[in-house]
Amino acid sequence: MKAAYIDAPGPPESIHFGDLPMPVAGPGKILVKVTAVCVDPIDVYIRSGTFKIPLPSPFIIGRDLVGLVEQVGPGVTKFKLGDRVWCNNQGYDGRQGTFAEYAAVDERLLYPLPAGVDEHQAVGFVHSAFTACLGLERAQPRAGQTLFVNGGAGNVGSALIQMAAGAGLRVAATAGNAEGLDWCRSIGAEAVANYKTDDVDAVLKAFAPAGVDIYWDTSGQPDFDSAINRLATGGRIIVMAGLKARPPFPVGPFYVKGCSMHGFAITHASDTELASSAESIVNWFGQGKLQVRIDRVLPLSEAATAHRLVEERAPIAGKIVLTP
Repeated sequence: MKAAYIDAPGPPESIHFGDLPMPVAGPGKILVKVTAVCVDPIDVYIRSGTFKIPLPSPFIIGRDLVGLVEQVGPGVTKFKLGDRVWCNNQGYDGRQGTFAEYAAVDERLLYPLPAGVDEHQAVGFVHSAFTACLGLERAQPRAGQTLFVNGGAGNVGSALIQMAAGAGLRVAATAGNAEGLDWCRSIGAEAVANYKTDDVDAVLKAFAPAGVDIYWDTSGQPDFDSAINRLATGGRIIVMAGLKARPPFPVGPFYVKGCSMHGFAITHASDTELASSAESIVNWFGQGKLQVRIDRVLPLSEAATAHRLVEERAPIAGKIVLTP
């Protein structure tokens, strides 16, 4: 089969595209014919060696996939030939990745894709949706509470706005241009502000006079002074930050307000957490409300180009999807 792979961690140019042996649907595994994959920032960290984990050699890159069940191994009971499926958990913990024509996936880590859901939209949504689900689980929101998303037009921000608003939260968000603000409104944000030109504090004061209940900064460079100032008493901060982020932290105001802060990584999520989040995502798919911005669709042979665009933070409006 054709696959995009590396022999060892390195720059985007270290990605090869060529023939590798077809995986086998062993006991409890399912052979999936891959129809779409996409690039997430974690893929870049793993390929470059920034996120250090043991990797086989050669190592097929990629984490997410959408595809069709091609073959079922002994003991498989949940799926049959031809089923549409998706996953978000390959390419780590000793497992090969998804950037290939076929992938062998554990039955427990594969989930159904309802009929009618566009495969490009689905594969572009799942990683961000898992992030949103796991973060919201830690924030323990209640319907009617307020959530502020700093960076709502990005991939995680977009999934978060949709899923939070769908769960009955009131959502405010920022974006960096008029198009992003319109997008945030269209997917459920009640209040929006341009973080470059608007008075964000004034917008939030009008939206939630006592402060927001949940503060989620997707920028990767959190400003905890601003975050705690904008929180209500007992508010929660959900942290997303680059591996090298070391922002100052105002312990005093955080302590006095009785706030809490929660960090997490999908890579370390338990099977129970993954299964619960996957159930929420499948239900969301089934509602037919999914909205994802796809920047471009490339052939799998252009995997190095896709990685370079994500790594160099090129202007990208949405996900980069690749097809075998």
